[in-house]
Amino acid sequence: MSDLLDLVNSAEDEPPKRPRRQKTPRRGVASRIVGVFGELLITAGVLVLLFLGWQFSLNGIMLSNHQSSDASSLSQSWATGSGSSTPPSTAAASAPPTTTASFPFGEPPVLATPSAAQEFAVVYVPRFGSDFKKLNNGGAGHYPSTQMPGQVGNFAIAAHRDGWGSPFLKINELQVGDPIYVETQDGWYTYTFRGLEYVTPYGVGVIDPVPQVPGATPTDRLITLTSCNPLYIASERIIAYGVLTGWQPRSAGAPAEIAGIVGA
Repeated sequence: MSDLLDLVNSAEDEPPKRPRRQKTPRRGVASRIVGVFGELLITAGVLVLLFLGWQFSLNGIMLSNHQSSDASSLSQSWATGSGSSTPPSTAAASAPPTTTASFPFGEPPVLATPSAAQEFAVVYVPRFGSDFKKLNNGGAGHYPSTQMPGQVGNFAIAAHRDGWGSPFLKINELQVGDPIYVETQDGWYTYTFRGLEYVTPYGVGVIDPVPQVPGATPTDRLITLTSCNPLYIASERIIAYGVLTGWQPRSAGAPAEIAGIVGA
């Protein structure tokens, strides 16, 4: 009995044994290389995301603001008669008898086709917001094979919609009846939006004088806006059509809807 008590007492006197720590296996060289490579990939991914954020947001906004500022300067130069570049010559439009539109200020004048990259017009689309773009060197471009503003046929222009600040980013939001204003040295042409169409990248018939009707003789004064679709993919083209419904010379002032933002 005494032996049992001595054993119990000795057990109580002994300090508790700590559990053994398991040794962490050392990472091999290959494992460390994979880890470093993974961290580099993560860092590269973050940098790419930051670049895309710059490209599609801040950079787009800055570019849009720059284009709008340039367009405002061009409009102001027409208003004051201080344009620095030689504008295209202007001729009166000769409308065929079948043209149904009538204009209180007479037949709209038609500029001669400008040289490549010559700025000859400013486009205002209120549905897109307060930004406006120059043609041919301010975010939008004129198809040189198509007609000029106010001319019978198809006045076709193109612009990007690949990020915030792109000229035609909101082209898909146009609603029937929306105005599209085109300003030149002579005044303002008012087109009215009629509808959208989606075509393949090879659907060049949309810029024919009568869109999608090869060889037809035009009788209306049309405008066609073209851009890529869907956003960032560009597997097809989005097309917006409009028809000229108004014209007013510079002496009559700008259309009321945009009078506060133009250089007149």
